[in-house]
Amino acid sequence: MDVFGLIGNPVGHSLSPPMHEAAYRELDMDARYVTFEPAPGDLADAISGARALGITGLNVTIPFKRDVLDLCEPDDLAARIGAINTLDFRSVGDGSPAVEEPTANGDTLTRPQGYNTDAIGARRALEDSGVDLEGRAVVVGAGGAGRAISFALADAGMDVTVANRTAETARELAASLSEDASADTDVDASANGTSDGHGLDALPALLADADLLVNATSVGMDEDRSPVPRGALHGDLAVFDAVYRPIETRLLCEARAAGARTIDGATMLLHQGAAAFERWTGRSPPLNVMDEALRARL
Repeated sequence: MDVFGLIGNPVGHSLSPPMHEAAYRELDMDARYVTFEPAPGDLADAISGARALGITGLNVTIPFKRDVLDLCEPDDLAARIGAINTLDFRSVGDGSPAVEEPTANGDTLTRPQGYNTDAIGARRALEDSGVDLEGRAVVVGAGGAGRAISFALADAGMDVTVANRTAETARELAASLSEDASADTDVDASANGTSDGHGLDALPALLADADLLVNATSVGMDEDRSPVPRGALHGDLAVFDAVYRPIETRLLCEARAAGARTIDGATMLLHQGAAAFERWTGRSPPLNVMDEALRARL
């Protein structure tokens, strides 16, 4: 039996277990998806324990997405973003062995490979919803989700503007995106857009000629609030809210009323989970089955 799971604290609210378990049943796989909730100071021991127990792969959620960087071998995208949400204990993507390093007592320690499927999931969610990743995107929030989504959009060639409660944090993320684009010698410079950062008070002006709005904050989760003034929304926008509880946030309702195309957070959750499933198993994920299992619990 293959055992996969989710590590974080807390994890009791997660929708990943039913989504992945539904995929295993659909494909008649001998596999289980379980949750692990170590104390924040016990992450290294938990990763070592997972390795010793023969865990195949783990999703990683808050508060461990950045801390786990030091405990794995991140791929290029995850290293650039600075956060991990998927660990593979078996092998890297091309099938070669996971990285081994010597320990103090002379043994070898296999470090899992680390990936960020949040970025992959966000891009696939938008593309699957028919959004053209061209023009200018405004990303609200510069935390873990904001970083992953911003890098995904910049890699797609969009001009990315970051707005955050703390303007300096937004500018730091925008600078990282710009530095990343200028340092990328493997990609034609025309494929990377420009980036800048602002405070939230700049949103009305920023959205006036934007093509895509992304809420990557927790505003709207279990509360009737929106991070964006209603009057700043318009029909030329596509609006993506990474919040998935509730599935219909105030932002999405107001955006739809303004004539904008809307994409809910469950779509990103689905695609990031599907990307992890594909990474671990090498099989095509049953998206419809996973989506049904996910939305049945929202």
